[in-house]
Amino acid sequence: MLKRKKGLNPFKALAACIFWCLMGLHGQDRYSPLQQIRRDNVARLTVAWTLPTGDQGTTIECRPVIEDGIMYVTSPSLRVIALDAATGRIKWSYVTEPPKPLVGWTVNRGVAYWQRGSQRRVLIGTPDGRLISLDAGNGRPDRAFGQGGIVDLKAGVTKLSYGVTSAPAIFEDLVILGVAVGEGPAPAAPGDIRAFDVRNGREVWRFHTVPQPGEFGHETWTGGAGDSWKDRGGVNAWGGITVDEKSKLVFAGLGSPAFDFYGGDRKGANLFGNSVVALDARTGKRVWHFQTVRHDIWDYDLPTPPVLVKSQGKEAVAQVTKTGHVWVLDSLTGVPLFGYDERAVPPSDVPGEEAWPTQIFPRKPPPIAPQQFEPSEASPETRTLRCCSIFTPPSLQGTVTSPGFHGGANWSGAAWDPRTGFLYVNTNNVPNLTTLVPRKEGGYGIKGYIRFLDQDGNPASKPPWGLLTAVDLNGGEIVWQKTLGDGNGSENLGGAMVTAGGLVFIASTKDEKFRAFDAATGDVLWEYKLPAGGYAAPVTYLVKGKQYVTIAAGGGGKLGTKRGDSFVTFALR
Repeated sequence: MLKRKKGLNPFKALAACIFWCLMGLHGQDRYSPLQQIRRDNVARLTVAWTLPTGDQGTTIECRPVIEDGIMYVTSPSLRVIALDAATGRIKWSYVTEPPKPLVGWTVNRGVAYWQRGSQRRVLIGTPDGRLISLDAGNGRPDRAFGQGGIVDLKAGVTKLSYGVTSAPAIFEDLVILGVAVGEGPAPAAPGDIRAFDVRNGREVWRFHTVPQPGEFGHETWTGGAGDSWKDRGGVNAWGGITVDEKSKLVFAGLGSPAFDFYGGDRKGANLFGNSVVALDARTGKRVWHFQTVRHDIWDYDLPTPPVLVKSQGKEAVAQVTKTGHVWVLDSLTGVPLFGYDERAVPPSDVPGEEAWPTQIFPRKPPPIAPQQFEPSEASPETRTLRCCSIFTPPSLQGTVTSPGFHGGANWSGAAWDPRTGFLYVNTNNVPNLTTLVPRKEGGYGIKGYIRFLDQDGNPASKPPWGLLTAVDLNGGEIVWQKTLGDGNGSENLGGAMVTAGGLVFIASTKDEKFRAFDAATGDVLWEYKLPAGGYAAPVTYLVKGKQYVTIAAGGGGKLGTKRGDSFVTFALR
């Protein structure tokens, strides 16, 4: 562990920043040792520079990468931009071909950076299935990589929807990808995790997230004629990959098996759906897995990679979930450090469905999102609906799914402070109505992704609708929980960052405000109204002895607020 002293000189601070920025990217902990910006001076933060990209697109979900004073970002139209991190001046940009939409939308959450000696590369995956390698110095494609700098990820794999939305991960000379694939009732591309040689783009290994015949877990797919694993969508690491350089393991949180809301054609527990998996980083071989939901019929994806943490003195990973559970797992074995209970859950009344009779619940930490739907006073009539625990199955008459498809912790993920052991997570409590409808082809679809609103257009659940929670991963207890957003809290997508200055930075809310919370108490110490919603995780860095904080202000996206195109950077005045 680095020793952090007040008054750290700029050169040591820069080295520490580079180390912890890389660890924060690989380990997904979003922690920075920088402390020039602190509790006692954060109120002096002001805009240092703004980069309006001028691009059009759905939103910006990019978390910037900073190396040697250069920031690398992606714009709403997936242009890769390198800029001076102190001034915002553009050094180069690379225009990708317009991506073909994946499931009707295109987003990108950032790039990866690789360096060996004088070779430096920036890598980006696109939603339409390309992996692109650029020279970090000039933005030109690396001609030794794939075909003219581009690998066609769909070649020999699928002609269906298939692409990358989260930033790639780097381990040694490998670039490792999770993918986004179809999750509907129709056949879909495989959600396999894949690794490529960063120098030439050749595939090195592939992990089958739906086990094939002869592989571990294949027996958990017993539905239909015994081949329900074929052409199965979902079960994908669309939220990204975590790298542990020390143990030489990579970790992923996998999505639910398709179809998300009906599993009559895939009877069984359906490994590795909804599982945290640990793989040998060099070979892709499974080391361990832990399944958080059996036979998912609620769209309870693990929407974010686990975070490398320590708990009770042990190396661990923390997986946050849409159900509001926080699983703390031994990173070498996958064993839950706080144990769990197995409980009976409601059965399905849908013909052909065989819901799993039990589900598991961590003993600690306590849930960070409601486990039972509690209607607001103005909520619509619910007597005709199935209601209301987190594992009440979808139904033909309609089921209240709470805390919702965006509920609990979503792709926003979590931030972890190694000094205190606190994990910071933003969550939603915004229920949906899940109503199954028969399909001509057999099985069921759903009536739509319908938000359950009251007569005033607000979520029908009891507020607050958005929370920021601090969890002590040593004691397994909630330290504090605060409303996130104005008034009753806000539906939010983005993510937090924690610093040695005792601050948690987060935007994420529909009120378009960027806030700094006291990491110890949860008190709001500073806020700034962005030009558009900040639906991304912020980053902080040091250039020439000065600390900066940057957030993407892209708006739009699934929260539907006005769109933006900017990166906004702050420093002390």
